[in-house]
Amino acid sequence: MTLFMPDAVLFDLDGTLVDSAPDLTTAVNRMLTELGRAAITESRVREWIGHGARRLVARALAGQRDIVTEPPETDAAMARFFVHYHACLVDTTILYPGVREALLELQAMGLSMGLVTNKPEAFTTPLVSALGLDPFLSVSVSGDTLAVKKPDPAPLQHAAQQMGVAVDQCLYVGDSRADLDAADAAGMMMVRVPHGYPGGADAFADRPQLLTLTVPELAERLGQVSAA
Repeated sequence: MTLFMPDAVLFDLDGTLVDSAPDLTTAVNRMLTELGRAAITESRVREWIGHGARRLVARALAGQRDIVTEPPETDAAMARFFVHYHACLVDTTILYPGVREALLELQAMGLSMGLVTNKPEAFTTPLVSALGLDPFLSVSVSGDTLAVKKPDPAPLQHAAQQMGVAVDQCLYVGDSRADLDAADAAGMMMVRVPHGYPGGADAFADRPQLLTLTVPELAERLGQVSAA
């Protein structure tokens, strides 16, 4: 897949720019403890992240990733998860190596940048602020900004519209199948980061040609494309 020089770069958050799994695990386990349930491992949480906080809570309650219906206690568990996650939101969450420097490089190239995440806005805004990402982002679309979230293409389309950039002139950077499906449906090229929370090793098995780069590698490649 050939990388082009976009007018804007949109990023997923969890698993793409930041590693938030440790704090999410803490919040999930505090919730489970209150419900008299056994704690789960961080590796399991990493497999279950995706499609928003509610899906993570439902998966934790069900004890598995693939669920057809939510457990009946999901609403009550969500309320407790929100309390606990607010308390530990940035205890150990960090930017992936080289992300800040890469964003500075992309900014120096004159590229507009934005965020499209399934994370609820109540968590997105303080986390972005705490990690100093605000100066890089001209738009931020959270999981509850619209009535739908990824893999629906609407959040990506909304972000592009807010930035005044054509969808096909945006590049989306993400880590999950929901990211890829949203980008495909929006008609937006996606670059996959090699880390994150894809929800299974086979998530991209049918797309071997998908370009896989870290955010620093992407900045370097776009710098080469710009200079060519």
